[in-house]
Parts: sequence; structure tokens; C-alpha cells
Amino acid sequence: MEYKDIITLEPGKRSGKPCIRGMRITVYDVLEYLASGMSMLEILDDFPYLTENDILASLSYAAHREKQVLISICT
Repeated sequence: MEYKDIITLEPGKRSGKPCIRGMRITVYDVLEYLASGMSMLEILDDFPYLTENDILASLSYAAHREKQVLISICT
């Protein structure tokens, strides 16, 4: 699974933040839920339109972005 198949960037939606499959829920929303202690199952129960792959894609996107930031700092 490639996060690029799930995470979308649209300038007019949520101020251009990375969203899940064109919906209005952002990668940051999902990350905040996980950081607050919600389990993947709790998120899926609260947001039935999300899938496990959506959550994993959010994590993958965040990891890739973090890596890009570190690369730019170190070069």
C-alpha cells in the first residue's frame, strides 16, 4: 500500500492540508487521535468511513514527511 494512493492534497480543501481519499478528515486529525491514545479500532468505530489502510497511510505519510524534513536540515 502506497500512501500516495490514499492521501490527497487539494488547495481548496482544508487549506491544502493532506486529507484522506479526498474527504475532509486530515492526516493530522488521524495522528492527533492516535497521539491522544485512541486505538485503531476506536478510530474505525468512531469514523466508519475510514479504513485501516487510511490510518496506516496517515502514519506512512507522516514518516515520509519527517524523513524529508531531516534530509533538508542535514544538507
